[in-house]
Amino acid sequence: MRTLLFGLVLSIPTWSGGNPYPTIGSIPLPAGYHRVVQGDGSFGAWLRNVQLKKETTVYLYDGKPKENQDAQFAILDVSVGKEDLQQCADAVMRLRAEYLYSRGEYGSITFFTETGKRLNFADWTTDRRRAAFDAFLRKVFMYCSTRTLARQLVRASLSMVDPGDVLIRAGSPGHAMLVVDVAEDNHGHRTYLLAQSYIPAQDIHIVKNPADNLGPWYRADTSLVMVATPEYTFKTNELRKWAN
Repeated sequence: MRTLLFGLVLSIPTWSGGNPYPTIGSIPLPAGYHRVVQGDGSFGAWLRNVQLKKETTVYLYDGKPKENQDAQFAILDVSVGKEDLQQCADAVMRLRAEYLYSRGEYGSITFFTETGKRLNFADWTTDRRRAAFDAFLRKVFMYCSTRTLARQLVRASLSMVDPGDVLIRAGSPGHAMLVVDVAEDNHGHRTYLLAQSYIPAQDIHIVKNPADNLGPWYRADTSLVMVATPEYTFKTNELRKWAN
């Protein structure tokens, strides 16, 4: 597949028989682009090492295939659980928490309930085993939402989008999607990948770009008013980032 982005011809690979890319960081870049450097130990560097499934079907929490199988480019190898809990904002919080847990930064794994109650893994339990962490995440998924996550994040500029940033609209229904990788050309134009879960809870997946026919890559174009994803449309000013 060939198309134009910022005046450049892109070659977006297509395939059949499963996903050939082992990690987020191995997804091919648009021609003329390089991945934005991420520091060792950063959330962005961690995201690039998240494993992708060979499977290309998105499944719901109950094991049934999602009705819409046209949105996904690749599927993250991350459990969705057995309950209808890990939906959109939950998937964002899950990946952020997994990153901090992998680094042993237990005191930084903090989210907030609708009433403003602080849920912190280090305060919640002294048990650092996986089962305790999973139980904590279940509590987060039950009591946190797009509204609470949006309040926890700070505004970010789409022109300087970074891995780990979040496109989010608070509400019921709202939606949240995580920026999982970013590339840049020699003129500073950025492109990015977006991952989501949805309702019902489902495999976290990197979405295609239905607007520009660029495979999974989105232009960080602030002249646009909207970011149109396969199943939701955000405003370009709805990008947020973690405060720390």
